[in-house]
Amino acid sequence: MGGQAKGKKKGKPKRKDINPNLDPRFVGVSPQERMKLRAHEKAKKKSAEKYSVLQLLEKTEECMDSFDFEMARLFCQRALDVESSNLQALDMQGHICSELGDTEKAKEISFMQVYSFFELELSPDVGHSKYMYLGQINTGQESVDFYTKGIQVLLSALEKQALTTQAEAAAAAPADEDAELPTAKDVCVAYCSVAEIYLTDLCMEEGAGDKCKELIERALQYHHDNPEALQLMASYLFSTERNQEGKEYLLKSVGLWLPAQEQSAASSSTDEDMQNEIPPYESRVTTAKLLLESEEFEVAVDVLEGLLEEDDEVVQVWYLSGWVCYLQLEKAKELSYLTNAKKLYIKLRCDDQPMSEHVEQLLGDLGGELEGEEEDLFLDEDYEPCSDEEEDAAEAPMEH
Repeated sequence: MGGQAKGKKKGKPKRKDINPNLDPRFVGVSPQERMKLRAHEKAKKKSAEKYSVLQLLEKTEECMDSFDFEMARLFCQRALDVESSNLQALDMQGHICSELGDTEKAKEISFMQVYSFFELELSPDVGHSKYMYLGQINTGQESVDFYTKGIQVLLSALEKQALTTQAEAAAAAPADEDAELPTAKDVCVAYCSVAEIYLTDLCMEEGAGDKCKELIERALQYHHDNPEALQLMASYLFSTERNQEGKEYLLKSVGLWLPAQEQSAASSSTDEDMQNEIPPYESRVTTAKLLLESEEFEVAVDVLEGLLEEDDEVVQVWYLSGWVCYLQLEKAKELSYLTNAKKLYIKLRCDDQPMSEHVEQLLGDLGGELEGEEEDLFLDEDYEPCSDEEEDAAEAPMEH
């Protein structure tokens, strides 16, 4: 008590500070970054507990189908957090990054896909889509090499698929309807992709024209009425000055999908089969250019009207609409289209000097652009294109 010395309190042993550098993930990482990494690990664990990879990929696919690629990337990344070498997730993330214009990330993911086969001791000859992505994001001969490998994988898969189907038929076994199997159309599209390179990037290579023609012919062997393959053949024939043959292929191509586009626009239909008949937007812009080149002005007008109905914020479509009216001597319409092209060009800060100069030249020939109220009906200072959600709210429920 009074003079008794206080005994030294035996406290709990002090908790030894954890050295973050013992974890290789945290080497050279700032405290803020460590916090982010730990939060990421916690989210990863939560995702793994709450959702399976399959469920996350289903959500990814739903977002992709509705063109919400930002949200699709988030769901897909969660799936990769849980299973980093999942080939389907890598495949989808590569596609999402391509759609968002992040080509460097898409290239990185595609290489991850290829290497993941080796890491998992799987065959690199399974799954064509990674090679298609690599072909898409590369150029020149490198792109051709990736597409060629993808075609080899596709053809091998189709051959195995045919043998499996025969075996199942003999055994009366039902086919797996959920399996995503390659089709002859996939082979056709792949051949077209290579042919297009020989028509553009490698057009100066020796024998490029012959290779291009041969590839398009192979594409048509696998899908004889594919609109894009027929249009590519038209482009090749125009480039070799066989204009009449080119026009025949072009009109055959347009005849396969233009009625579906007109029907879809008239009914605001989102019928999947009908939409699948219609080529991508950019492909139809090329169609309009080729129709102008072959002086099929009325068909060009039909194509361009459909494109404007679908998306009225593409400068090139307004410009082509004005150009076709100029060629048809329809001054009033031409002024309107070209004025809108110029306004939208400025608003969107486009960078296509030859097109801008041609628009100015045409407007100069017509006495200048429209001014006042008529012009403002299309674009004013506060004009903003409405989103898909706003369009859906404004119109009956209804697809770059």
